[in-house]
Amino acid sequence: MNGRCPWAEAADQHNYHDTEWGVPSHDDRHLFEMLILEGAQAGLSWSTILKRRGSYRRAYDDFAARKIARYDSRRQTRLLADPGIVRNRLKVEASVLNARAFLAVQAEFGSFDRYVWRFVDRRPFDHRLKKHSQIPAHTAESDALSADLRQRGFKFVGSTICYAFMQAVGMVNDHLVTCPRHAACARLARGR
Repeated sequence: MNGRCPWAEAADQHNYHDTEWGVPSHDDRHLFEMLILEGAQAGLSWSTILKRRGSYRRAYDDFAARKIARYDSRRQTRLLADPGIVRNRLKVEASVLNARAFLAVQAEFGSFDRYVWRFVDRRPFDHRLKKHSQIPAHTAESDALSADLRQRGFKFVGSTICYAFMQAVGMVNDHLVTCPRHAACARLARGR
């Protein structure tokens, strides 16, 4: 695809960029997966996480929050020994805490989708950016989401992580206007 966003120039990022990034997602399992993966990325490149995504799905029971919420210390120790994922104790512990907090949000709001999309009034923002340097690291909306998630007990949900999550699940369309995916994601956002 010619004109692809500059961050996705590496071949291993093409499919993710071309089919998933920026597409509005309302599937709770996918939203949970992206929240965990964005937290796992902290301090690393997205490419590192994408390369391990299949291993994460295997290790984390395909991101079934109910199962992850029950992971005990033995299961967490096994995860820390898994070379297919980022073996960081704080991130592994956070994934279990986040699964429990995620279930609490689902119970309160009926779905995580209903909860999280409130931060953009249920409609994706289209920033219509022309240069990669215009993409913000965080916004007032990601600041608010981050603060609320932290209050609910989530970990590894700083505002920058939340903004990357919002981009990933299509809450914002940060494809450059020169990228063919910008128009495609804008159409998908209008169709909801």
